[in-house]
Amino acid sequence: MIHRPDPSPPKRNNRLAALIVLGMGLIAAAFASPAAADAKLDAWIEGLWPEAQAAGVSRATFDKALRGFTPDLKLPDLEIAGRPSNDARGQAEFTRAPSEYLDRAYLMRLAATGKDLAAKHKATLARIEQELGVDRYSVLAIWGRETAFGHHKLPHDAINVVATQAYLGRRKEMFRTELIAALKMLESGVPRSLMRASWAGAMGLTQFMPSEYFKHAHDLDGDGKTDIWNSIPDALASAASQLKGKGWVAGQTWGYEVKLTREADCGYEGPTQERPIAEWAKLGLKRANGKPWTDAQLALSAYMMSPAGGYGPSFLVLENYKVIRRYNMSDLYAVFVGNLADRIAGGGDFVTPWGGTGPQKTRNIEEIQERLMALGYDVEKIDGKVGSNTRKVIGQYERANNLKVDCWPSDAVLDHVRKTASRESPR
Repeated sequence: MIHRPDPSPPKRNNRLAALIVLGMGLIAAAFASPAAADAKLDAWIEGLWPEAQAAGVSRATFDKALRGFTPDLKLPDLEIAGRPSNDARGQAEFTRAPSEYLDRAYLMRLAATGKDLAAKHKATLARIEQELGVDRYSVLAIWGRETAFGHHKLPHDAINVVATQAYLGRRKEMFRTELIAALKMLESGVPRSLMRASWAGAMGLTQFMPSEYFKHAHDLDGDGKTDIWNSIPDALASAASQLKGKGWVAGQTWGYEVKLTREADCGYEGPTQERPIAEWAKLGLKRANGKPWTDAQLALSAYMMSPAGGYGPSFLVLENYKVIRRYNMSDLYAVFVGNLADRIAGGGDFVTPWGGTGPQKTRNIEEIQERLMALGYDVEKIDGKVGSNTRKVIGQYERANNLKVDCWPSDAVLDHVRKTASRESPR
């Protein structure tokens, strides 16, 4: 009998060999990927050098600052392949309800501390008002909001933060500029140990971005250096200098809380609907505290701001509100700073209470924005954030559909726009 070889063992051996080859390939890839990633990072760092050199950064400073740099993947606002966007994570104004961000008890504590500091630093604040034209209460409010008057310790190394954002962040070009400025700070003699920062790279008692440091840092104490970390006069004057540089109007407040009317609901919100306060008054808007409009106030140009839609106070905001937003691009931030300044100056609480809007649901907001855009509404961008434009178009949609006008991206609004879209979609 001729014994033919069993065909099975060779197949098993072939499968085994294939698995071995595959495993070796995976192992090789695992080892190759970090090397490839390192090579890409090294090339990116070297590509920064011409810009740093042009900004006056020495090669020694450049190499020392970026030697051993490893991106911090825990930071928000990064774009990493295979990972969901986290652009809102870590930003309280985009994750917390307005009533939480503008917490009454916290504002009261800061205001009490601010009043004490206004007395303690009276001479410094008077100089700031005289030399820079920014009132003491607004300067103190910036300090209070940014670092709780220096009590909040910043957790990150500024170079590592801005380098990570420049390499992997959603706003790479902006942070590339900030990184070059941060390197320039090192070159100018600022110790790296001082450069502790927020997740976005802001530093010092009043939170300066590196690029702002060279534009607006101000040596008020006269010691020949601008110390925004340890010198309260320098830090406060630098904040005032930045506000002035962004258009601060001396002698003017930030805004007035108002009571909305059927003729002027929260759907009239936003800078695109700015008009003289006299025209708002014709629509029935009155100051929430019951005080009448003065002739000077009626002549001012203002737009409506309703940070919680129909679930909280609304305001007519002036130019200085816009300036505060240029310091930090957030409606809630600007309202917080404005109200804290008022409280430090002796003012009180909001007249209208903040309601229960609940947490902001990014995916729901994105869908509402997408569907309203598809329906022809003037949605500026689909970003999952509740800004004035989103609140405005929701209010306009609610008004057009005879719904309660609350200008908030609620589950009820989402359900309604879904039904509207399904009715209007082609069969």
